[in-house]
Amino acid sequence: MKRLYVIVFLVIAATAALGLAIAEHSGYVLVAYKSFRFESSLWATLALVAVLWLVFWGIKALIELVTTSSGVVNPWSRRNRSRRVQVAIEHGQLDLAEGRWASAQRHLHRAAEAERQPLLYYLGAARAANEQGHYEESDNLLERALERQPQAELAIALNHAQLQTDRGDTDGALATLQAMHERHPHNAQTLRQLQRLHQQRGDWSAVIRLLPELRKDKVLPKAELAELERRAWGENLSLAAHQEADGTVGLQALERAWQQLTSAQRQEPQLVLAYAEQLRQLGAQAEAEEILRNALKRNYDSHLARLYGLVRGSDPARQLQLAEGWLKEHPGDPSLLLTLGRLCLQTSLWGKARDYLESSLRVQRNPEACAELARLLAQMGDTERSNQLFQEGLGLLDERLLAAPLPVPVNA
Repeated sequence: MKRLYVIVFLVIAATAALGLAIAEHSGYVLVAYKSFRFESSLWATLALVAVLWLVFWGIKALIELVTTSSGVVNPWSRRNRSRRVQVAIEHGQLDLAEGRWASAQRHLHRAAEAERQPLLYYLGAARAANEQGHYEESDNLLERALERQPQAELAIALNHAQLQTDRGDTDGALATLQAMHERHPHNAQTLRQLQRLHQQRGDWSAVIRLLPELRKDKVLPKAELAELERRAWGENLSLAAHQEADGTVGLQALERAWQQLTSAQRQEPQLVLAYAEQLRQLGAQAEAEEILRNALKRNYDSHLARLYGLVRGSDPARQLQLAEGWLKEHPGDPSLLLTLGRLCLQTSLWGKARDYLESSLRVQRNPEACAELARLLAQMGDTERSNQLFQEGLGLLDERLLAAPLPVPVNA
């Protein structure tokens, strides 16, 4: 309140000072140019200038007000167009995230046509069209994106390949990715998508050919790359063994695939396991037993020990003796105990087989051990325990069966 009094006082003082100045001396202003002549007192001239200045700024403010108002009211104004595009972007992205494909396609296509950098909106619209099964529209949207932003060729092609894969066109996706691989040989995303596509198609030989590039360009973490390499070579062994109906030809192809591995790879348990399993399925039992025996001597592995009980070598008694030697260092391995039980069955040592199988089950309830012991007990006359073990083994194979109720018997 005090401040208001001060302001009022200053205004009155300034007005009084101005009045005294005007009364004391009015001044004189003369402006002459050719035939034009303006004469007035100084204070009247200053008042005129002030009025003209106020009129100028008043007209300017009015023009701005009219322009702004027309921008708000006019639906075709730049302001409204920008607002509509922003709304389309927000709605399109939300629709895309929540799976409303038709609405997402409509909004994102509208945004793409209006924006200077439309790539992301075209890609979103293309995906939405693809999800609806409108594959031609999807491809057309990607072509339009390429026309607007040709420098984004790789990004558009990678998205196109993914959409082709999603629609089941793996041949088309492969052609797209191979073309990009030729133009951008060291692009990590291209290599990654190629690797996944080869895996999806079951083309493990192609995955193997791609491994050096994946390693050189560090596309995958070391652990993931090592696991992929083991799986690829393992699957390749399986494909080689079954590419011909003739067992002899299959063995030869399997041996060639095995020899393609490095000496270090031929000592990896996972690859030894795959090779020995294929030998066993092709009937080369003695060869499979030798491979497993040598591998287990080098480096014991529980999975190899389990498979050793499924192969029949030239001397089953010697197999049993070797496996019992491993038991001294690995007494609690349920897979080895299961193998010992199976080897005892091969050599007709029924009591010993029963002891080993029951020991395996005490360590770990396993459907294979249940089945082996159930078969043995059935032959030995203990049908009640045999049936119990068969039921337990069935439940262990798929515990979901136990969760489903059985039908109530219908009385005739």
